[in-house]
Amino acid sequence: MSTVPLALQARGLSARLGERPVLHDIDLGLRQGAWTSIVGPNGAGKSTLLRALAGLLPCGGEITLLQRPLRQWPARERGRTVAWLGQGEQAAHDLRVLDVVMLGRLPHRGWLAAPGAADHAAVEQALRSTQAWAWRERSLGQLSGGERQRVLLARALAVQAPVLLMDEPLANLDPPHQADWLDTVRQLVAQGHTVVSVLHELGMALQADELVVMAQGRICHHGPTAAPATHRALEQVFDQRLRIHPVQGQWVPLPVARAETEPHPEPS
Repeated sequence: MSTVPLALQARGLSARLGERPVLHDIDLGLRQGAWTSIVGPNGAGKSTLLRALAGLLPCGGEITLLQRPLRQWPARERGRTVAWLGQGEQAAHDLRVLDVVMLGRLPHRGWLAAPGAADHAAVEQALRSTQAWAWRERSLGQLSGGERQRVLLARALAVQAPVLLMDEPLANLDPPHQADWLDTVRQLVAQGHTVVSVLHELGMALQADELVVMAQGRICHHGPTAAPATHRALEQVFDQRLRIHPVQGQWVPLPVARAETEPHPEPS
């Protein structure tokens, strides 16, 4: 039995969106101090799984956060422990960037308490790490989609939580800022944080420590990113339309033409 401490664990997890079942009896353990990416085709249930792990939607089964049932965590304590960056999140366009990121510090402050020195320091550090410090006095509505995404990432980083969950964090980011995001994640993990991300960018997901491969609301595979079994599972859920190859020391998904995956007719 593994002795590696788990940041998050799910047992018998199931969830519905309306009347439609989306997650089916999922068992999963995510290592503490590692970066895990959840991948799979559209409609696989990736975002629903991440929201369930964050405690953001009702579900069946049991979720454990840092060896403690999620339902036993008081809201404020959980807010300091798990930071969340959702897909397509919005904030009031007239809010200053500085104020948006300061929202990440709410779990650390008393009711109606003004931000203290630690809060201001955390916000500045988060904004500088996302190259957004220069916009701190601008309103969110003055920013482009990619700039807003960097501000929302800064808000999540400002929580300084040991566990960070991110759903499509690279949306609207150009390649240089995707690379910056990757550096930030690696720094967080090096400091002992746990990062769990849902990514469509398979090349970026393959930089993670572990992959959770999903299809049709179920986990098909969970294992180290570099493992051949993980690569085979990833290729399978995408109908053999890609192959994982080593390129300059990194794993890269390369497309396969449909004609190469379709069976050839028997000669008459």
